[in-house]
Amino acid sequence: MSPRLRLLLAPVVALCASCYLASSSVLEPPDPDAVARLEPGVSTMDDVAAALGAPSRVVELGDRSAWLYEHQETRDAALWLLLFAMRGVDSQSDRVWAFFDEDGNLTHLAASFEAETADFGLLPGE
Repeated sequence: MSPRLRLLLAPVVALCASCYLASSSVLEPPDPDAVARLEPGVSTMDDVAAALGAPSRVVELGDRSAWLYEHQETRDAALWLLLFAMRGVDSQSDRVWAFFDEDGNLTHLAASFEAETADFGLLPGE
């Protein structure tokens, strides 16, 4: 390629290249310390509501119920170079499920805290 053609193409390549990073968060994260203080067989619906606030979702299970607390983090990255493009999106969630008996007593509690592991990677496994 001639030096003159390279000089003419350089601005075109520079104008056609771009990238972006975006981050989004859905709902407030549940407090792991507050979750750790809750005890099945001891805590009640009132205790869970006082510790974690209003649930994201309530599921009725006959006379019993389950409350879901969920927080999601999403990281999005993209790169364009002329006709070549790469994009990576990673969404991770914190979830807490609290199960109650017919009297409002906490029977089971399950928690997963993964939202902070969301990453901006463009390649799988990055």
